[in-house]
Amino acid sequence: MSATADFTEETDGDRPVLRFTGPMTLARLGTVPRRLESLAGSPKVIDLSGVDRMDTVGAWLVHRLARDHDAAIEGGDDSDRKLIDQVAAADHPLQRRPEAEGQFHRVLRQVGDATVAAGRTLYGLLGFFGSVLIASWAVIRNPRRFRGNAIVRQFEVVGVEALGIVGLMSFLIGVVIAQQGAIQLRQFGAEVFAINLIGRITFRELGVLMTAIMVAGRSGSAFAAQIGSMRLAEEVDAMRIIGISPMESLVLPRVMATVIMLPLLGFYASLLALLGGGLFSWISLDIPPVTFVQRIREVVPMTDVWTGLIKAPVFGLIIAMAGCFQGMLVEGNAEQLGLRTTSAVVQSIFLVIVVNAFFAVFFAAIGWV
Repeated sequence: MSATADFTEETDGDRPVLRFTGPMTLARLGTVPRRLESLAGSPKVIDLSGVDRMDTVGAWLVHRLARDHDAAIEGGDDSDRKLIDQVAAADHPLQRRPEAEGQFHRVLRQVGDATVAAGRTLYGLLGFFGSVLIASWAVIRNPRRFRGNAIVRQFEVVGVEALGIVGLMSFLIGVVIAQQGAIQLRQFGAEVFAINLIGRITFRELGVLMTAIMVAGRSGSAFAAQIGSMRLAEEVDAMRIIGISPMESLVLPRVMATVIMLPLLGFYASLLALLGGGLFSWISLDIPPVTFVQRIREVVPMTDVWTGLIKAPVFGLIIAMAGCFQGMLVEGNAEQLGLRTTSAVVQSIFLVIVVNAFFAVFFAAIGWV
């Protein structure tokens, strides 16, 4: 057995042959690579029958020589030939810069990626909704697992602490609706019909919808941030290890509190919007409060009130599920927490608006207009 690798140039008939001997390994190559660079001829056959063993470096030298001189490889055992084949399979030029992508293909790829992501998110939300139903059924079967203190705490977070901002927003929206409606109706001498606009649009649409958007930005983001922080601290995994269901202890109280509180907040917002519109009508349109209230009772049917109250729990379910779902997906680092919190707000608001459109078509179909 040779101590170092070597090669000889021979002629087999009319074919130049390069015969390697010894170990073709990194530690035993010696001057072989430098001598191969200065080969006089161009071998057509590379004979490996005299090679003791071979590593990746030796296989690369043989493969490069065969590639550059278009030579055939003969001899060598199966392991050597397999190693050379693997090196040859990995021999491809490295692309240092990505190929320039056309504008159309880039936009098409982004649209496709967004569509796939939206589909996966919707699929995940459906699965998460199933988990919520399973957790609810488990609590119903075993009422001792009902976490009343946690739900009461979420009542405070979702409802009581939101009264100020929701009330102020709704009051100002009522003022704006009354002011803009009066400006447009004044052209026809029908400023009094601004009351109709305030009453119907507040109870039917804007009261609940704007409240849902405000709760999504306030409570939905808080749900994602709270649960996401627990995921980063591995508290959720610790709860599972000690036998506590995160769905029952973290998700279910938030979902129940949001579903119960959103109809109350929506009705409260509608009343504050009426108060703002009535105050503006009293000051700018000289419509006294008694006349305003009487007109509201005449033009606003109870179906408008029921429409808002029916939509509100569905909106609450969507907001709470989106926030908790995105919080459960947090992993890795704080950047993920921020991205998931943003996604919770965007998804909940988008879904609320989409579902509100379906409700509008449905109520119009059954005659609640």
